[in-house]
Amino acid sequence: MMKKASLLILLFLLGLISAQENSDVSYPYFKFGGVLKSKFEWATHEGTSRFNIRNARVEVVGDIMPKFDYKAKVELSDEGKFRVLDVYGNYEITEDVSLRFGQFSLPIFSGYTTDPGTMMFANRTFLAKYFVGTRDIGIMGNYQVQQLPFPTTIEFGVFNGNSINTTDWTDKKSIAGRISLGSMQGWRSTLKFYDNYRLTSDPDEIQHYLIYAADLRYATTDWKIESEVMMREDKNADVDRWAAFLQAGYAFPMDETKIIKHIIPAVRYDVMDENKNDSNLDVARLTTGLGLGLSKLPFNSILRLDYEWYFVQNDLDLPGSTDEVFSDKLTVELVLIF
Repeated sequence: MMKKASLLILLFLLGLISAQENSDVSYPYFKFGGVLKSKFEWATHEGTSRFNIRNARVEVVGDIMPKFDYKAKVELSDEGKFRVLDVYGNYEITEDVSLRFGQFSLPIFSGYTTDPGTMMFANRTFLAKYFVGTRDIGIMGNYQVQQLPFPTTIEFGVFNGNSINTTDWTDKKSIAGRISLGSMQGWRSTLKFYDNYRLTSDPDEIQHYLIYAADLRYATTDWKIESEVMMREDKNADVDRWAAFLQAGYAFPMDETKIIKHIIPAVRYDVMDENKNDSNLDVARLTTGLGLGLSKLPFNSILRLDYEWYFVQNDLDLPGSTDEVFSDKLTVELVLIF
């Protein structure tokens, strides 16, 4: 507890110092930010409810010298648990090539499906939650392709394979890659893969997954539509899990002098299945949401109301599963981004 308190105080002091800096960049340079996310959930089928501090993330990003930047992000309360998330340095070798070393997000996921500050709904999509951990420790190269008429990025990395904060010795490394076409404004599409070797409780057994995915989105300042499909092949068992989603939201601007800056309706449909011999989908979900934007930027700090309808055909063996997981839910969530 003392270590956690000391870290929180340190990050707070760094934020105060950062806030006092002027606009002229000098080295070392850094800035402080974070996301606070709290919510109330009511599982209507079960008749149970809970209040939950889902996320309390703080981060420091900056540069120690030209071409060398870094990021440190911690989760003070991931449903009550402290976690170290991002800890890495990034070196810009040339204008187009950079190298990242440390713990960071895997290129198999898009940030807008996993980051609590950019998600369109209170709960993550099936593919962001039930396939593999979103971060790992390793090294990754990034190449910005300038020869094409549209923004193109190629990423490739080598990782331990056992998710965050694990440093076990292994004789097999995991690899991941992604090619991104377009930018976050306008059209964007990515193709990605993750060949993942994971340690298990049995020292003689290694779990082997091959995951591949593709996504497509279009976004403007006020609205966006996003879709993705992901497949996970279990190389040790004949169980292939796949999931897909389609979601969209629109921010209707209001009076900027008032507390509510935008009214943001949103809708999502996502599915997940791993029974290849059954034509029915194992689980599907329809989510509708209404958000009240609290910042001048849409899809930023927000008070949202979501309702989820679940359609379950087969029970899946999912980590942390409870009766409430696939129960219809009403969620009230407050997201504050600073």
